[in-house]
Amino acid sequence: MRALPLNFREAPVLDALSWNDWRWQAKHAVTDLQGLDKALKLTEAERIGAMRAMAAGLPISITPYYLSLCDPLDPDCPIRRQCIPRAEEALAVKGDLRDPLGEEAHEVAPHLIQRYPDRVLLVATDRCGVYCRFCTRSRLVGDGGGARSMRALEPAFEWIEAHPEIRDVIVSGGDPCLMSTQRLSRLLRRLRSIGHVEYVRLATRTPVTLPQRITEELCRAIRESHHATWVMTHFNHPKELTDQATAACARLADSGLPVMNQTVLLRGVNDNPATLEALFRGLVRSRVRPYYLLQMDPVGGTGHLRTPMRRGVELMAALQGRVSGIALPRLIVDTPGGLGKVPIGPNYVVREDRGVTVLQTFRGDLVECYDPPEL
Repeated sequence: MRALPLNFREAPVLDALSWNDWRWQAKHAVTDLQGLDKALKLTEAERIGAMRAMAAGLPISITPYYLSLCDPLDPDCPIRRQCIPRAEEALAVKGDLRDPLGEEAHEVAPHLIQRYPDRVLLVATDRCGVYCRFCTRSRLVGDGGGARSMRALEPAFEWIEAHPEIRDVIVSGGDPCLMSTQRLSRLLRRLRSIGHVEYVRLATRTPVTLPQRITEELCRAIRESHHATWVMTHFNHPKELTDQATAACARLADSGLPVMNQTVLLRGVNDNPATLEALFRGLVRSRVRPYYLLQMDPVGGTGHLRTPMRRGVELMAALQGRVSGIALPRLIVDTPGGLGKVPIGPNYVVREDRGVTVLQTFRGDLVECYDPPEL
């Protein structure tokens, strides 16, 4: 375990047992300017951002573990850029949206969103261990409701039961793994009782921000509650692949739970080929499949973290042939308004003419490929 920040290390109640207790981590999440001041040398822009967040913006919440990954002196630290508010969050840029994925317009029952014919997203809670500054649901996370009760979610379950075309349920939030094991288990068992739901995806960033939560008890409860559960997590930088995080991923994999990763492309965090290569290779070593590289959603106040669309295409071109196919995710744009995901990427087709397609390889070679004769 890396050395703790001074303010945590000196706390009289802290010992290794406390540090490795996810409930202690959640209870001691830093939520105010004073807590940030104790751990980091804040810039003026960060100080202004923190005060604004406390007053009216996306709340601050950072587990001690994740805060310990921040460089206390470098405001450009890739972890720090993800979790510390900045003054730029007050700036509006063209394309900003409060609800970029049109989830409110696609809500078919309380806390249930349908944007595709065969799947729905269930918002089970508004709480996370860390409120990421680029969160697509910044409009609702931390709004005080906490985990939704089974009674509150029952209309959503009933809607799913009434629609046999639904095969896939994504349980999200907030972070559903911040709920108690018993509550999460009840939710998964309720979904298992709906015969046409073939599998469940559990969207969680706890392996990244609160790996202490991924206990053997939790893994066993997830597997036993719904046998076809996929874990979808969000590693964005190789610095997040700590010993504790990779151990959490190992516990999930050893429990028979497949783990997929959706990386958000972030300016100043991971928008260069070397960083992404290190991240994707590290994920595969940890038995986590890189699934998506996501163009960041245009949520309001995040323009300083978004990259131009062309940058993602350039990065995918740089990585093609440089890393194994199992380590190469798809570059995805989740289109504004909830109209669906669109894969984009480099175009390797140079020309097509009379049954001959000319392709360009990652080395720059041109290769002719011939169509079969018509039968």
